[in-house]
Amino acid sequence: MSLLDLLLDHPFADDDPLVHTVASSFTKADMVERVERYAATLDVANGSPIPVVADGIDALIAMFGCWRAGAVYVPITPRQPEAAIEKTTARTADLSAPDAAFVLWTSGTTGEPKPILHSHDAYLEIIDRVLATLRAAPVDRSRPPSPNLIPVSMALNAGMYNALFGLRAGAPLVLMDHFDTSTFVELVQRHEIRSTVLPPAAMTMLNDDASITSLHPLRYVRSITAPLSPFQAQRFTDRFEAFVLNGYGQAEIGEVIGWTTADAKAHPDRIGAVGRAHAGVEIRIAEPDDNGVGELLVRPPSTAIDLADDRVTTDGFVRTGDLARIDDADFVWIEGRAGDLINRGGNKVFPREVEEVLRSVAGVDDVAVFAASDERLGEVPVAAIVGDVDDEVLDTTVRANLAPYKAPTVYHHVTALPRSEVGKVLRRRLAEELA
Repeated sequence: MSLLDLLLDHPFADDDPLVHTVASSFTKADMVERVERYAATLDVANGSPIPVVADGIDALIAMFGCWRAGAVYVPITPRQPEAAIEKTTARTADLSAPDAAFVLWTSGTTGEPKPILHSHDAYLEIIDRVLATLRAAPVDRSRPPSPNLIPVSMALNAGMYNALFGLRAGAPLVLMDHFDTSTFVELVQRHEIRSTVLPPAAMTMLNDDASITSLHPLRYVRSITAPLSPFQAQRFTDRFEAFVLNGYGQAEIGEVIGWTTADAKAHPDRIGAVGRAHAGVEIRIAEPDDNGVGELLVRPPSTAIDLADDRVTTDGFVRTGDLARIDDADFVWIEGRAGDLINRGGNKVFPREVEEVLRSVAGVDDVAVFAASDERLGEVPVAAIVGDVDDEVLDTTVRANLAPYKAPTVYHHVTALPRSEVGKVLRRRLAEELA
């Protein structure tokens, strides 16, 4: 089956509105006609990569148009410098693969972004494993499916995945080219959105916008693209009475861990966890410490690509590079990246744990904790703080809640944290800038 079929075989009638933007709506017939027209402009060999610099509805049409022409879709976000666009475009020349659907790029938080070729079949399995978990829960079948509101770029995996996921579920799509709180609220109310996805940065913006009094009828939000702090998840749930369904996955393996609405109702005390393993997914913790924390290993039904030998154990588990623990109810808690762990003279410091405490301080708008070299201890934690707050208040709060060795030795005050396109803090760049 091709991902193109998610559009062509969608259960909507030709004259039903299938895709909505902020200003316009497009029927299924509109979309198919535009896709056919785009495909007709491509004269390429089967499996040839087509770099596309676009976003929103244009990116969605180009994606399906490439598949209609038998090409490999290579999305490139226009929200980057021209030199970066040219460099990415040049790297696609050797990515031809007859069975590939599109190319995604790793986040680049630890080095140069790497291309990942997804096949049609493998990506459908990634979608279906999550959809099967959600469909297992009781749901009111008398109501039409809630539109899939996509408040992230269609040039990114998060946007593409949620568009294809919505179509696979038989739902219409609502696209946002650019996130802002007022437009988000207006679209939620206009389309009666009951559940949606949001990056952590967007949730923080909504939390901080005093003009928003309600997000009704929104009831569930799935966190995507970057780790969500339990602090912000609890703020969002308390303020808007909408439960945050966290999740975990990687570009190479798709989503493997997540929440269901049933779990949300039964386990509100576990907000902040990324959920439990999806059906067909096996997980375990490698070499756990005294607190049960170790590297998360995952064995999904399929992967997007053949992973390098050092990424896979002898019994077929993928090394994620993330540190996690599994509680007595099988919920997974992510503690951070193994590469971000700070070894302070033999004592482990998890940046996320320290960041959570610092976020609770009034006046802190954003924070990142990372390692700095130290001649005596090897490494020590330091913090970058966005916001107007006194260092003594920060240090006192950390020491009142955590062991003394976890307290940052220095608090750098910055105007903003460097982040990737999907919102992940670029700790390596931050460390270099503040060295």
